[in-house]
Amino acid sequence: MHAHVEALCIGQAKGLRKQAVSEAHFAVDAGLTGDAHVGSWHRQVSLLAAEDVSAFQRQSGLQLTPGAFAENLLLAGIDLAALGLGSRLRIAEHVVLTVTQRGKTCHNRCAIYHQTGDCIMPRLGLFARVLSSGRVTVSDPVRIETPVPRALAQAVVLTASDRCSRGEAEDTAGPAVAHLLNSDGHFHIYAAEVLPDDRPSLASRLRHYSDGHSIDLVVVVGGTGFSPRDVTPEAVRDVVERFTPGLDEAMRTASAAQTPFAMLSRAVSGIRGTTLIVSLPGSLKAAVENLSVVLPALAHGLNKLRGDPSDCGRPAAL
Repeated sequence: MHAHVEALCIGQAKGLRKQAVSEAHFAVDAGLTGDAHVGSWHRQVSLLAAEDVSAFQRQSGLQLTPGAFAENLLLAGIDLAALGLGSRLRIAEHVVLTVTQRGKTCHNRCAIYHQTGDCIMPRLGLFARVLSSGRVTVSDPVRIETPVPRALAQAVVLTASDRCSRGEAEDTAGPAVAHLLNSDGHFHIYAAEVLPDDRPSLASRLRHYSDGHSIDLVVVVGGTGFSPRDVTPEAVRDVVERFTPGLDEAMRTASAAQTPFAMLSRAVSGIRGTTLIVSLPGSLKAAVENLSVVLPALAHGLNKLRGDPSDCGRPAAL
């Protein structure tokens, strides 16, 4: 069976079932025209696999109509479960979507949950942004244009620098950190941004990526020293729920072997939800050196955040 659009659905209000339509227009950086979730944000379009809905129907004994889980797109013949953030789907040759979130946390139970006692959208749903506009009809073909393996950890690199944010200096440390993560083989860089040394702005972006995108790791480069505008540690403290002092101690200890100035670093790291936030110095050399120290432990730590039940003290297999 070729991959195709099984159903298109549009809803007038959030949290309710959507209604099936025969065709719909996808607008760049907006979503489906007429749908309640239209907007310049990361969850413009919701997707479910038709096979997952069929399995739910068999288990529950219910006969559900398209849109029952408030999905916009019901896709058949495509392995949505294998797609990580940044994957791109092309529909009907014109419309391109990029995956921005896997699953979600439901703070209020939807109509389908109250009816069945369960909802598969939080576990199996995908969300996407629209990159290319066009009209889609039911049965149009779908293909994975750019796959990003789900097994890769998703990382965001934020550079905190007034001068770089104003275009007065080139950001070299942020790209170097992103390159190091990419080269490690465990990470996919979902996004990279340059921000001013502003505590509320930094805290806002940290919450944005930790709370909504299924991001595993956010690295903040810069703003960890003694200068009056160095506020990264304060911004990190504003958002984390659990601190990870071992990472900071390991980085400072390793750097202190190179320079006594390492003891001046105020960098702090911690966990918000299932996202690890790590702060690094602003110089290219120091940022790469610090990240290299903790990188061997990050993949294991992120697996634990995602629920890996294995024993941390188990010896490595030979």
